[in-house]
Amino acid sequence: MRFSLKKHYFEGPLSRGFTSLYIGRSITTVAGGLLGLFLPVFLYNLFHGNIALVLLYYSASHFLYLIFVVFGAQFLNRFGFRNALRASVLAGALHFGIFIFVTEKTAWFLIPFTVFILLIYRLLYWIPYHVDFAKFTSTQNRGRELSLMEATFLIISTLVPVIAGFIIVRYDFSVLFFLAIVLYLVSGFAYITIPETNERFSWGYFETWKKFFSHLHSRTLFGYIADGAESVVGLIIWPVFIFQILEGNYLSVGIISTLITAVAIVVQLSLGRIIDTTLKKETVMWWGSVFYSLGWVAKTFIATAFGIFVAGAYHSIMHIFTRTPLDTLTYEMAADEGHYVDEFTVLKEIAITLGKLLMFAAAGVTLMFVSIQWTFLLSALAALAFTLLGARDLHVGKPRLESVDSSSRTPF
Repeated sequence: MRFSLKKHYFEGPLSRGFTSLYIGRSITTVAGGLLGLFLPVFLYNLFHGNIALVLLYYSASHFLYLIFVVFGAQFLNRFGFRNALRASVLAGALHFGIFIFVTEKTAWFLIPFTVFILLIYRLLYWIPYHVDFAKFTSTQNRGRELSLMEATFLIISTLVPVIAGFIIVRYDFSVLFFLAIVLYLVSGFAYITIPETNERFSWGYFETWKKFFSHLHSRTLFGYIADGAESVVGLIIWPVFIFQILEGNYLSVGIISTLITAVAIVVQLSLGRIIDTTLKKETVMWWGSVFYSLGWVAKTFIATAFGIFVAGAYHSIMHIFTRTPLDTLTYEMAADEGHYVDEFTVLKEIAITLGKLLMFAAAGVTLMFVSIQWTFLLSALAALAFTLLGARDLHVGKPRLESVDSSSRTPF
C-alpha cells in the first residue's frame, strides 16, 4: 500500500500558496547550500584573511536593509507580493552573477554593487515570503509544514556542501556562482501560480519607527533581536572558523558539514508532528534554547575536525528543537494579526536586523582582543533569549483572525 505523506502526516489538504513557497524556497536553498557555507569563506580569502572586512560587508548590507525595509513595504502596496516574489529571483541571480567577476582588482567597485543588489533582493523577497507563509499555512498543520520545509532544507544541506567543496577543488568558485544563477531563475517558475495576497502596509516611515520603539517593552521583540544576533555567528563566523580548523581544505569543509546535517533529518520531521499534536511550543523552545546555547559554549573549545562533527551534530539537533517552535510561534502570531500581518512582519524584520547589527558590532570588538571562537559565547547568550518569544506579547493592531480563501487551499 503506497504511503502518502499528505494523508498520513498532514491534517487535510495543503494550500496552493504553501506549495509554491515550498518549491521556490527549496530550489533557492540548493543555491544557498552551494554558497551559504562558502561565500563567507570566499570573502575571507578575498580580503586576505581579514575577518573584520567580512563582518563589515555583511553589516553594511543589513544596515541598508534596516533603513529601507519600511520603504520596501510601502513599495509592495503598489507592486504586489506576487510580483515581488517573481522579481526577487532576478535580483538573487544578479547578486551571484556579479560575484563571477569579483577579483582583487575589481572588488573595490563590484563588492558595493553586490551589497546594493542584495538589498533589492531582500526587499522584494522576505516580507512577501513571511506574510504569504503566515496566510497560506493552517493552524492544525503549521508545525508540520515548517518541519517539512526544514527537513527538505536539511536533506539538501546534507548533499550540497560536499558537492560544492568538490566543485571548488576541481574547478573554482565561478562554477558555483553560475549554478546559483541558474537555480534562482528556475525557482521563479514556482511563483507563477502563487495566489495573490491582498495586504497593504498602512504605516508611514516615521510612524513605523515610532511603533517599533513603543513596543520595546515587548519581550517578544527582544526575542527577535536575539534571533538576529545569534544568526550572525552561525551563518558567517562559524564557516570561517571551520575553514581555519581544516586548514583551507574546501572538500573537508563540505564533507564535515554534510555529516553534521545528516544526523538531524529524522529528528526534524518527528518534531513537527509532536509540536502540532502533543507538546507546547513554548516548552519545547525553552528547553531547546537552553541546550542550544550550551552547544555554542561547547564549540568554543573545538580544535579538531572530529570536534567540529560532534559539536555540530549536537548543535544541529538542538537547533531543530529551537527553530521549529520558534518559527511556528512567529507565523501563528503573524496570522493572528489579520490585516496587520505585514506591519507585524516589518517590526519583526527590523528587530532581527537590529539584532544582527548589534552582534556585528559586538563580534568586531571581541575579535580585537581574543580569537574567533570566543564570539561563540556571544551567540550562546543570544540563544538563551529565544525563550522571550514565548511571551507572545507583540500586538501591532486589533487582530482580525482570518483564513486563506478556500479557493487557494487546493491539494498538491
